[in-house]
Order: sequence, then structure tokens, then C-alpha cells
Amino acid sequence: MKISAYSTALFSTFFFLEEYGILFDCGDGAAAMLMGKSRKVKHIFISHADRDHLCGLLQFNQLNAREGFPKVYFPRDCGSFPYLEAFTKQFDPHVSGTEWDFLDDGQEVKIGKGLLVRAFRNEHIAHQKDTVKSLSFQLIRTTQKLKEAYLELSGSEIKAKKEEIGYDEMTYEKREILLTYSGDTPVEWDGRYNDSQMLIHEATFLKKEDMGVDGNRWNKHSTLDEVMKMISESKGIERLVLSHFSSRYHADEIQQAVEDEARRHAVDIPISLVLPGVFSRNILD
Repeated sequence: MKISAYSTALFSTFFFLEEYGILFDCGDGAAAMLMGKSRKVKHIFISHADRDHLCGLLQFNQLNAREGFPKVYFPRDCGSFPYLEAFTKQFDPHVSGTEWDFLDDGQEVKIGKGLLVRAFRNEHIAHQKDTVKSLSFQLIRTTQKLKEAYLELSGSEIKAKKEEIGYDEMTYEKREILLTYSGDTPVEWDGRYNDSQMLIHEATFLKKEDMGVDGNRWNKHSTLDEVMKMISESKGIERLVLSHFSSRYHADEIQQAVEDEARRHAVDIPISLVLPGVFSRNILD
């Protein structure tokens, strides 16, 4: 999987999954950095309405809009998006083909054969439990598998049974979580990232004391030490990508802190970093 990304807290964040035509968030400069490849984007999933996650959308849409594409998805209760949709259609009339849809907690979007994106609520923004203003996303592959009762049947017997009861009755859906994108969020301890082949998680602050007063009053973020502890307690995560670091940190400082915390919490899976101010053409290189 090739993923291009830029993610620096307060300034801009976006992740482009080229193989799947997906853009998670659309911060400032997304179109400028992706250039011609931005034309491959069919689905844009915006995690929340902070400007560093959506301010690239105006230019991105202006360059790439055509009938039915791109499709822009946003949290159900983010009131900014209907206004943004109306403004873009007045400012750039040719983008009227772009589709805008809100997503609820747990809602799934089919993006191709056997592929879907599932949205789920996180606690980045202080809001009531019945509102959805900030989302995380999972890219999921689905396949139909024969139920155990039919595994020993021959090809002709399976065909006959299929005609008798229907294929749906003979199979179950298997799901693989190819990737989970946390968006901006505090660390969650409920196992929501379990069995993700890849987890892209924010680590805005290296340690809790760096959060200061604002980190406790306003939108909630994660600290590196808590992320590593959460990973050590999770199951089935095969690869970790850390992003959204504050620009106060130097690359060497981040890399050393990640090594130290990984060692302290016995995290031995591959870890990639999206460093502040750096556009990564392939974060897995």
C-alpha cells in the first residue's frame, strides 16, 4: 500500500491512499503536494472541522471536481460543512457535481467491490454523547466464506445446495481491517484498534506536561507515551504510523522519544513517522 502524507499539528494534515482513491482529511496544500495524483481521489473523509484538516478542500475540489466526484464525507453534527458546500458551489460553479454526505457513528460507505470505510466517533471534540463531531475511520476488506457445514461438499454438491437455499445462506462475511486512521483524538482504551493491519495514530505531544492548559481545556489530543502504552495493550495491530506531532519538536527529538517509549512498553511492531513539516511521498518507505 502506498500512502502519501503530511501531518503537522495546527498547520495541515492529509493522508492519500493511492491504491484506493481515498483521502483522509484535506489540510492546506494537499492539492499542491499531490499535484496530478490528486485526480485519483474519489472519496474524501474529513475527520472533523478543525481548519488544519479541511482548509485544503477548496482548492482540491476546484481542481478535481467532476460529476459525482469527489465524494466528501464529514461528521453528522459538524455544521460547518453545509455552509462550506454552499460557498464552494457559488464561488466555483463548476464544482456542483461534488457530492457531500454526513456520516454517523458506525456508518459504513462502500467504496468498491469488497471494500468499505467505516466511521466511528472519537472524543477529540467535547460534545454530548448523542452528537457526532469528530470521527475516526477504518478501511475494511470484506469477503464471503463458506460456512463450516459446507466445507466438505464437492463442487457439484455446493452448486446444488446453492440452488436450493441460496448462496447467502451458505456463507458468512469475513472482514479484514486493512487500515485504521485515528484522526485527532485522545487515546482510547477500549480496544477499538484491535486487529488493524496498520494503525495511523496521532501523537501530538511527546509527554503529558507538554499539553499545557490548552491541552486540557480545548480539543483533546494524544501523547506519545499513552499511545505506546495503548498499543502494548492492544491485540493484532501489525504496523504503526505516528503523525500530527507538534512543530515544537525536532525530528531527532521525536525519533529518540519513539525509540525510548517503544522499548519501555515492549512495542516491537514496525513504526513509521510522519515528521513535522515533511511531506512523505510514501510513509512506509
